[in-house]
This record gives sequence, C-alpha cells and structure tokens, in this order.
Amino acid sequence: MRFVIVTGMSGAGKSTALRMLEDAGYFCIDNLPILLIPKLADLLLMPNSEINKIALGIDVRNGDALKEIAKTLENLEQSSLEYQILFLEANNRVLVKRYKETRRNHPLSKEGRVDEGISEERVRLWFLKQKADYIIDTSQLLTRELKEEINKIFVKNKEFKNLYVTVLSFGFKYGIPNDADLVFDVRFLPNPYYIEELRPLSGNNAAVHDYVMANEKSYEFLEKLTDMMKFLIPNYIQEGKHQLVVAIGCTGGKHRSVTLANELYRTLACEEEYGIRIEHRDIEKDGITKAN
Repeated sequence: MRFVIVTGMSGAGKSTALRMLEDAGYFCIDNLPILLIPKLADLLLMPNSEINKIALGIDVRNGDALKEIAKTLENLEQSSLEYQILFLEANNRVLVKRYKETRRNHPLSKEGRVDEGISEERVRLWFLKQKADYIIDTSQLLTRELKEEINKIFVKNKEFKNLYVTVLSFGFKYGIPNDADLVFDVRFLPNPYYIEELRPLSGNNAAVHDYVMANEKSYEFLEKLTDMMKFLIPNYIQEGKHQLVVAIGCTGGKHRSVTLANELYRTLACEEEYGIRIEHRDIEKDGITKAN
C-alpha cells in the first residue's frame, strides 16, 4: 500500500500532480474533508481492499478543519497505515503571476489581494511542509519536468532529489532575472557579436562555442565557477533549499552566456544528488528586437 497526501500552495501544481498520479495508476481523491480521512484509512486497511495506491489532495479549502490535520496524522501514525506527504511549493512572484494569468481568486484572498492570501496560506500549511517527505518547487519547472519528478518518486521509486538547480543564461540589457539566486557576469570575455559570421548564431552553435571557449579565461572562469558550485550545492541541500537558480549573463544573452551556461550544465549534470535543467531566457530576443 502506498498512501500519498498531496498538499502545498494553491497555484503550485497540486491538481496537476494529482492528475499525473491518477495516470500512473493511483486512486486519487481531491479535497476530501479531513474528518473523513480516518474512515478512508479504515477502508484501506480492510483485508479485501483492492486499492494499493492512493493519493489524497488536502489544502486550505478545508477551512478551519485544517487545524485538525495534526491530530488526524497522529492517529494515522498509530495505525498500521503508512503515509507520505508531497508538498508542492512555488515562490510568491510566480504564484501571483499564475493567478493573474488564470484570472482566478486565491481561496484565502476573497475580495482582497492575492499576495495577502498567499501569505496566510503559508502560515496555515507550515505544519504540513515541515512534515513533508518530498517538497517540489515548481517555480521554474515545466509541466513535463514536474511529471518526470513525480514518475521518479512515485512510479520508478528512485531516490528523491530535493534540490533542483536551474542554469539560466540571460542578457543584462533585458534585466537581471528576478528569481536568480546567484548571478555571474561573463561580459569580460571577447564578444562574438563583433564577428560578422558569428553574429546571427547563438552559443548553441559549435562555431560560437569554439570561439568563446578558445579564450583561456573562459576555461579558467568555468573551472572556478564549477568548483564554487560543487562547494555550495551540498551546503544548500543540507540547509534545506529546494530551488537554486544560477544565472549567467552577457550583454544580449545570446553568445557568451549561452556558451558558458551550457558548459556549466554539462559539468553539473553528471551529479546525482540534485536535479538540474538549463534555460536560455533571452537567446531569441535580439532577432525579435531588430525585427520590430
């Protein structure tokens, strides 16, 4: 029997996670009243129960009854039914943006501001986050990447990687990414933009890559940055950080930053203690700007 409680911040992807678990063969129930959880547990413990994988969605829609969750979980622990908690997280900026895009009201904001509802929700769910077995920060994750994480944990039963690292290239002229934890400037390297045949290409192209990495300073920078990341990441994991955004910037975010971001990603991707992804935020913007 695998009993998973899916909870977390509204807008962080709980409903999506439940659908993914349902596709994976889990019997899913969303927003079951907390007072009915003991009854559900009794049914699952019956000798002839055919359900061996169940996912239960719990969130602030339970209202004041959410205060009973600590006692309810304590009762489950005293029974022979083991459970795991999956907590879906996202930063406030991303949550507010998602609510604006969907034009939905936050369940705790009523007619007030969304960010106030989010702050109140964090307080109410703090207990569940502290007890969570798995915390997935979806601030930077695509839907397919979330599905990969869900499958790793609840289908393939692989060891969970609690930290997800995003290596992000960007252009300083388009602004420093708001969600960056670490920002590195590679504008000290020779710029392929001034080589006519390289200008229309990006750091994903071999010619640009070779031009950038032909400079000894590029390798020295990469070596020092990699050494720093290998020191920092284990400490971030120990501290309990779930999302790390490493931003590497050049002027336009097309040549030097893309090349170095790719190199750093390749260097770190072989590690197994954390998940990793790469994103090139501004790689296409120069062409769009000039076209306009």
